Amino acid sequence: MLKKTFFAVLLIGLLLGGTKIQPAKAASVTALADIEAGDLIRGESFSAVYYYGEDGFRYVFPNDRTYFTWFDDFDDVRWISDADLGKIQIGGNVTYKPGIKMIKINTDPKVYAINEGGELWWVSTESAAVALYGSNWNTKIDDVPDGFFSNYTRTSEEITGLDDFNPTVVEGSTSDIGEDKGLIEAYDVEITDNDYSEGSITIEVGQTVRFTNNGDNKHTATGDDGEWGSGTVSADGGFWTRRFDEAGIYTFYCSYHPSMSGTIIVE
Repeated sequence: MLKKTFFAVLLIGLLLGGTKIQPAKAASVTALADIEAGDLIRGESFSAVYYYGEDGFRYVFPNDRTYFTWFDDFDDVRWISDADLGKIQIGGNVTYKPGIKMIKINTDPKVYAINEGGELWWVSTESAAVALYGSNWNTKIDDVPDGFFSNYTRTSEEITGLDDFNPTVVEGSTSDIGEDKGLIEAYDVEITDNDYSEGSITIEVGQTVRFTNNGDNKHTATGDDGEWGSGTVSADGGFWTRRFDEAGIYTFYCSYHPSMSGTIIVE
């Protein structure tokens, strides 16, 4: 069990509240067509910064503490219009880079190291914390608001020393946020005024499909089972993305033009 000194440090307030993410105003606004997977983006009117994933979704940095485990500054943040930002669906929150820090919440005295994919491993003793992060281990702990703690996955793993968890190795094993989240590149399906570009596609479990309407009319991609659907996808470049997390066969059609149909095989 953790020593009293370990608990005492945790109860004091391990880290002062972070400042708002506020990168300096960009010289120009980037067109949505020029944004690439892996880019850092933000809108013109909102201070939140996002990671644009390979899957076509944007992932928000909950605060500056999370951001600075991945990046040293805001130099690479690309500004896009608020309208374009709104076109990219939100995929979730970015979690701390694995190995960098330990985290806890006010309502739980346990301290956790962060492994790949946002997995939390319990640092069970003060000696374990010292082994992992040195004598100043207490400066390596961040309090995470309860509302963000659900972004992480608590495991049954217990850390008693470097043999269980080596922060340097863990940190070096993840090069970027997309890899940490296990994102898979989106499969692109083009919608025209007559059909979908492919009548049948096969994707992996967890992969996304991005429907882009390059026609002149409104279209949809609507599941035959009524369980999912894009709603109206506007003409001339509007798009919608969906992740398919379970294996199966998903048939769909355009609710404006029911003769248009397609099949997604997830395996």
